[in-house]
Amino acid sequence: MSMQDLSASQTGAVRAYLTGLQARITAAVTALDGTAFLVDAWQKPPEEKLQGQGVTQILEGGPVFERAGCGFSHVRGPALPPSATQSRPELAGASFEAMGVSLVFHPRNPYVPTVHMNVRMIAATGADGKLVCWFGGGMDLTPYYGFDEDVMHFHTSCKAALAPFGSDKHPRFKKWCDEYFYLKHRDEQRGVGGIFFDDFSELGFDGSLAMMQAVGDSFLGAYLPIVQRRMHLPYGERERAFQLYRRGRYVEFNLVWDRGTHFGLQSGGRTESILLSMPPLVSWSYQNVPADGSPEADLYSKYLVRRDWV
Repeated sequence: MSMQDLSASQTGAVRAYLTGLQARITAAVTALDGTAFLVDAWQKPPEEKLQGQGVTQILEGGPVFERAGCGFSHVRGPALPPSATQSRPELAGASFEAMGVSLVFHPRNPYVPTVHMNVRMIAATGADGKLVCWFGGGMDLTPYYGFDEDVMHFHTSCKAALAPFGSDKHPRFKKWCDEYFYLKHRDEQRGVGGIFFDDFSELGFDGSLAMMQAVGDSFLGAYLPIVQRRMHLPYGERERAFQLYRRGRYVEFNLVWDRGTHFGLQSGGRTESILLSMPPLVSWSYQNVPADGSPEADLYSKYLVRRDWV
């Protein structure tokens, strides 16, 4: 199968799914928040090595979401960046095509968790002329104040999405998520996890695509009920200050460890779209240690630890 064959047939189906997913998610968030997304369609200039286009949708300053970004991109390039070939060294420097939807929602209320979701496909042509295609994605939850009910709901939704594809998938991808969304420099989990998978093709093209779609389709049901439960809870300056401090961990992970961010920047992607995951306001403070027995301390001892929630 050539890259042209993939582009003419299967890639069209993937693209149609991804753009439809973006539209469904942004419509649901607008209905909840009451604020429309700014729709920014873009195309890479012809003189650049990386070619392609996408649509970045961003909501800022809403009553529920302080910043919510949801982007679709479809790009082609002459050489895979190092971040994409860590487990596929034989494809170093291979031409590639990549498309996906990525989102990060930063809520205003500190009792509503931040969420991230991404689904993507990458196809590359190796030196032998053979096409290799794989899928990746997942979703994870980052609360500032933990609620067992919310975390269990999120993990239950993730498990249900993967159930049709084999009983091994959720334990594998849950563990992978815990290991991936980990700040090595702080010996700390970014949040309460979820599911994460990459370099996935073991179900064949159709089966692997179906699994990716199941993950994408489960997102709204996994996250929006949590938002609706917490968005009206009263909070004060203490909760807001802790939220902004904890958002700093999000920034640290995305810039230091996240392969998706590195892939975009290393391949010459659109910086404004790559960094849509950044929170609008964030703070750092030196040796911030919450008081014993406080809800803030609870986050570290009970929620930012690897455990089975379902």
